[in-house]
Amino acid sequence: MAIEENKALVRRFYEEVWARGNVEFAHEVFAEDYLRHDLRPTAAAPGPQGQQQIAAAFRAAFPDLRWHVDLMLAEGDLVAARWTASGTNTGGWAGQAATGKPATFSGVNIFRVRDGKVAEIWNHRDDLGLAQQLGAPVYAGAPSQDD
Repeated sequence: MAIEENKALVRRFYEEVWARGNVEFAHEVFAEDYLRHDLRPTAAAPGPQGQQQIAAAFRAAFPDLRWHVDLMLAEGDLVAARWTASGTNTGGWAGQAATGKPATFSGVNIFRVRDGKVAEIWNHRDDLGLAQQLGAPVYAGAPSQDD
């Protein structure tokens, strides 16, 4: 039954924090010592406060965000979920000014659950596809000719 409870916890996280914008709910889901593994640099605080900060900033940039969980798999203390989101970029994000452009993007998160809370997350989001849709400059490992 723990696997189903873990999946329910992750689903509630997506529904409350991302779909509804209830960023305070992060404190219900994430352990105080939770670790975020992300390929992107982030200045987020540790623990649930960090997840709340990330979600609040992203939802401010995409206030009409719509979220759909496409697939969820679980084994032992791990839950993996693939999701698709869409929204209109009406606020600044990732150092870029708002574009007013709509975007649809997807990602995969892998969660490790311990004692009923998320202890770790591995985050993989299609930031390249998102940046391209918003018209943001995209560099493939080397500065552009304009730099």
